[in-house]
Amino acid sequence: MLHIKSIPAFNDNYIWLIENSDRRCAVVDPGDAAPVLEYLQKHELTLDAILVTHHHNDHIGGVPELVRQYPDIDVVGPRNEPIPTLTHPVEDGDQIKLFDEVFLVLGLSGHTAGHIGFVGDAKLFCGDVLFSAGCGRIFEGTPKQMFDSLNKIAALPQETEVYCAHEYTASNVAFALAVEPDNDLLHQYRDKVNRLRAQNQSTIPTTLRQEKWINPFLRYTQPSVIKSVSNRTQETDPISVFTALREWKNEF
Repeated sequence: MLHIKSIPAFNDNYIWLIENSDRRCAVVDPGDAAPVLEYLQKHELTLDAILVTHHHNDHIGGVPELVRQYPDIDVVGPRNEPIPTLTHPVEDGDQIKLFDEVFLVLGLSGHTAGHIGFVGDAKLFCGDVLFSAGCGRIFEGTPKQMFDSLNKIAALPQETEVYCAHEYTASNVAFALAVEPDNDLLHQYRDKVNRLRAQNQSTIPTTLRQEKWINPFLRYTQPSVIKSVSNRTQETDPISVFTALREWKNEF
């Protein structure tokens, strides 16, 4: 079984550290090398691999320095994105071995054109696609691509732990409550999130089961969500509702 630790970076990024039982580890989306190197030294860990979900600098900015420090390291990332440090390009459907676990690569386009995620050991590392109570902005893809990516995630087992790359939960919950003000589970979740953030604790990981209760971007077939976007679209099909939600969130 793998153990996951968060290494905070910048204002709200999480660099995820995946540790096995013999003090070897991998990191996911290291936008900054300094906190990773500090953590490795403090805990006497050896870095074996870097996993990258997409090419934005707050996810890959620390990779060159980590490669300089660990020249034989394996850098795994999306085949179809401009990341020059990759040693192991992957795409949807590929598998990688990480310590004793097999991780499946999911193509999750929408936020960027070639965004990927990694799922294994009942854990999903999804970069900037699914957040707790929210989803990523659509920069290079289309609403249909992001919609399909979220559906691909939603099809995973309910107990899957979701490790996204940002602490956006409180602001996402505020939007979710604007969409579904009568969602009792969402009110309970808001109280939990507020308690955690008041203590400077992370709200991540979340689980797919929880997200299906509170995340409007996975609840586009609910009458309450459809009603909330009725002033933005007369269409009630899932993609139209999702697109209206995402455009609303852009303005929120």
